[in-house]
Amino acid sequence: MKDFRIEARAAESALRDVFEPTPLQLNAHLSEKFGAEIWLKREDLTPVRSYKLRGAMNAMRKLPDQRLFVCASAGNHAQGVAFMCRHLGVEGVIFMPVTTPQQKIQKTRMFGGDKVRIELVGDYFDQSLKAAQAYAAENGGHFLSPFNDPDVIEGQASIAVEIEDQLGRAPDFVILPVGGGGMSSGVVRYFGDRTYPLFVEPKGGACLRAALAAGHPVQLDRVDTFVDGAAVGRIGERPFEILKNTPLRDVIVLPEDRICLTLLDMLNVEGIVLEPAGALAVEALGDVTRQIRGKTVVCLTSGGNFDFERLPEVKERAQRYAGLKKYLILRLPQRPGALKEFLNILGPQDDIARFEYLKKSARNFGSVLIGIETTQAENFDRLFAHLDEAGFTYTDITNDETVAQFVI
Repeated sequence: MKDFRIEARAAESALRDVFEPTPLQLNAHLSEKFGAEIWLKREDLTPVRSYKLRGAMNAMRKLPDQRLFVCASAGNHAQGVAFMCRHLGVEGVIFMPVTTPQQKIQKTRMFGGDKVRIELVGDYFDQSLKAAQAYAAENGGHFLSPFNDPDVIEGQASIAVEIEDQLGRAPDFVILPVGGGGMSSGVVRYFGDRTYPLFVEPKGGACLRAALAAGHPVQLDRVDTFVDGAAVGRIGERPFEILKNTPLRDVIVLPEDRICLTLLDMLNVEGIVLEPAGALAVEALGDVTRQIRGKTVVCLTSGGNFDFERLPEVKERAQRYAGLKKYLILRLPQRPGALKEFLNILGPQDDIARFEYLKKSARNFGSVLIGIETTQAENFDRLFAHLDEAGFTYTDITNDETVAQFVI
């Protein structure tokens, strides 16, 4: 049986033909904030701005006679495979959902050049996956899984090799984002019991937690794709075999809106551009403050493929989570001066960000959608108290997903 640590080191050595080790940076801001020695492993700084290149490279280098590689991906795995196809001079066919943003399609095409063909199939990833697997079988191609492949897992473990070499030892804690489990299982297997691993998943894609609770991988009923780099509906069989003994307490599940706070903080304070999945490990620090105090902690920033067209949405979600923005449906009397009465209730730090009549034909009352931003969450307590005192009828729909998706 091969020694996994030796194989991971061989993978890390082979990677040097492709790119230099990603930085391991001590972060003074986070270290002071959490009373620990916080290091960031900057996987957002690989040539394709994610760690996925590592697994693709390791799996593909082990098949020197294979001339056709096939994968299904809507993001980072596609870019890693495309980059390696061009680097190795082999052909690649990458299946993506029809709904994949043009930015991701263009970047994949840029990395692969004339060595890669992109096929847009299906509205959902599962449809693209089935098409990719069928194409590989029919055309003698090698289907390359993004996480459920031993050579991919081994390649992702090169992250742990670099951390150990750069730090001079294994860290006390390593905080790892989880999607399909390829990277997290590789890092855990390399470090063994020398490092305490903590895992982070988005609430809308907590497939590791679901698998641990059931004792085996299970398919989630619904996946929220906002944290697209970790929005996986079922953890891989091979990664789970490595992670199956993880205590549930060591899996942190974060709401998607909360992750936006770290995205903005890292951008505005640190000047670091992360994608939602890349911010998971940093945001999780707030959940383990007491556990990590005084320890050496490595947070893996897994990727930085962020489309800045999403920035308004990220800001919106962060404000809503922090309680700084709310949406109300207000019943406004249809008489002169009613709107002015409402406006006079607003405080000096309250700002109307949206105002829209939802029903314009009512004779006595009109329903109005109002978005309000403020500087401190407690300002809304004052506002609501004054609205109640003045006799206004209103409904806070900020966290009502069913209503909000239709009117906000």
